[in-house]
Amino acid sequence: MLTIHAPGAGEAVLVEGDRVAAIGPYEELASAYPAARVRRWPGALGPGLVNPYGPELLERAYHPDPREADVLGTEPILDPSFPVDDARRGGSARRGVQRLLAHGVVAVTGELRSRPVLEAARRSGLTVLPRAALPAAPPSLTAGTPLPPLRVGDPARFAVFDGAVCVATVVAGRLVYRAR
Repeated sequence: MLTIHAPGAGEAVLVEGDRVAAIGPYEELASAYPAARVRRWPGALGPGLVNPYGPELLERAYHPDPREADVLGTEPILDPSFPVDDARRGGSARRGVQRLLAHGVVAVTGELRSRPVLEAARRSGLTVLPRAALPAAPPSLTAGTPLPPLRVGDPARFAVFDGAVCVATVVAGRLVYRAR
């Protein structure tokens, strides 16, 4: 299926399957591909972000279930002594991945070893990249550097930001996060 992602500022991106098929002004893409589905977004579209804290945020942190918020709060628990069994680890990893996607993250660095965490990353399409060195700053969901600029033929993984707020994240051509 063809989809045109049309941001409020900058060039639009045509996605076919899991790849970037074309980049250009919305009017030109819409004229050339009239059958394409159109998704309009406020803000600007750019490459997704790479968060350098994959293992720290997905394996070592615990992302509380919303039903635990009254006791544990809503922020990730970074205390390594916090007890987490495999069942809770899987749910925590899924919530952690969703939180990363909500910040425009499409890839993390670091080696993921836990089966539930690897499964959560795989299912979402989150790319896991090797890490050269651990950053000196503490782990953060908002840390990230952009991937190289989008090019035709590249994997369709990008984010749309309206100011500092991520309004949409696309991974492997799929819309995996949309702000409400």
